[in-house]
Amino acid sequence: MKKPVNWQDGVWSNQPQSVMEHGGSLVVEAVEGSDYWQKTMYQFQHDNGHALLADWEDSSAVEVSFASGSLTALYDQAGIMLWHSPTEWIKAGIELNDGVPHVGAVVTDEYSDWSLSPVPEWTGENITIRASRLEDAVILRARTDIHPWRTIRVARFPYKTAVQAGPFLCAPTRAGLTVEFTRWVTTLPDTDVHEEPPRD
Repeated sequence: MKKPVNWQDGVWSNQPQSVMEHGGSLVVEAVEGSDYWQKTMYQFQHDNGHALLADWEDSSAVEVSFASGSLTALYDQAGIMLWHSPTEWIKAGIELNDGVPHVGAVVTDEYSDWSLSPVPEWTGENITIRASRLEDAVILRARTDIHPWRTIRVARFPYKTAVQAGPFLCAPTRAGLTVEFTRWVTTLPDTDVHEEPPRD
């Protein structure tokens, strides 16, 4: 059973350049230079990305869907943000790297790490990112409207209180990135990492 989350239920971590509801979707333009990253390798700390966050109970999974065709420049990115604090968060989704869309995640606990995998066959498709907590971890999965679920990562995420989740986008290298988010729902959580969740 999937329960829609109203766009109005979320609060922006940082205000985007523009936000507009259109036909049930949320169309968001990112600010140039927006990103989330903590220290690792580059030493910089970026916390000016755009995440629309609402409280997330650990008894449910959360899914975010978006159109990926507008991700065309280096490091353009969109997906789902899981938030506990400015130094404890996870973002997962699609990021453009060397001209190819990659599915991956940045897991941050004081320091960020980045895992990714190329998905050129997903170019321009509508993407769904799913997060479901299990014990002290979160299971991250992704699919498109025509490609099946793919497990991105199992990451430590032990926080039981003060957890938020929702859509995010960042445009580290350019102005003008606009992403259409088409869906934001909560649903039944995963019970096992090896069992594929339902699509509907």
